[in-house]
Amino acid sequence: MNEIFLDTETTGLSPNDRHKIVEVACIETNDLIPTKKIFHKIINPQRDVPDGAYKVHGYSTEFLKDKETFDKIAEDLIDFIKDKKIIIHNASFDLGFLNHELKLIRKNEIKRDNVVDSLEVARGKFPGSSNSLDALCRRFGIDLSRRNKHNALLDCELLREVYINLLDAKEPKLIFSNENLNINVENRTSINKKYCKMIVKATPEEIKSHSAFIKKEIKKNFY
Repeated sequence: MNEIFLDTETTGLSPNDRHKIVEVACIETNDLIPTKKIFHKIINPQRDVPDGAYKVHGYSTEFLKDKETFDKIAEDLIDFIKDKKIIIHNASFDLGFLNHELKLIRKNEIKRDNVVDSLEVARGKFPGSSNSLDALCRRFGIDLSRRNKHNALLDCELLREVYINLLDAKEPKLIFSNENLNINVENRTSINKKYCKMIVKATPEEIKSHSAFIKKEIKKNFY
């Protein structure tokens, strides 16, 4: 099963207060390696963007007014995430908004069955610590220099790196089989025969000079 790293940006903190989605991004991976398939939409929320939200993501009411509305992009989003494991940081927030929008247009909600909340994973691993995406990036030494504003697509990329570290997987490694490399015992032997090391022995004069250096320069061996 492929994975989807998903993030949204919104006009506020809760859909119950009539706040809406202004950006949704998904990055598809296979065994956590990007497949280069991306879903990314800037959305017209059909309402004003409060100053507080604008300061977070930088999307103004004026900028968003000619973008597609959620109902126009919903079907493509559903198709993109279908039958894939979805990884979200603070899943209750993003799913709350997405499912509210889907309900408004009479579409099936996204079920939690295939959703992994990386915030819950982080809290289990680092209880009592700050586990925001920024804090986890700093903990794992992930570059945050591009994150001047919150951006759903960039946050998906950062979340993938964070999630790999949370699993202690580091960057996924390519797996090579003997079949792919065409290596067997016989050709290993032939390869070894072609490879050798040249051993250069020190001359008596070099050995004598080395002994003199040790006695003169190293006063005491503490270890």
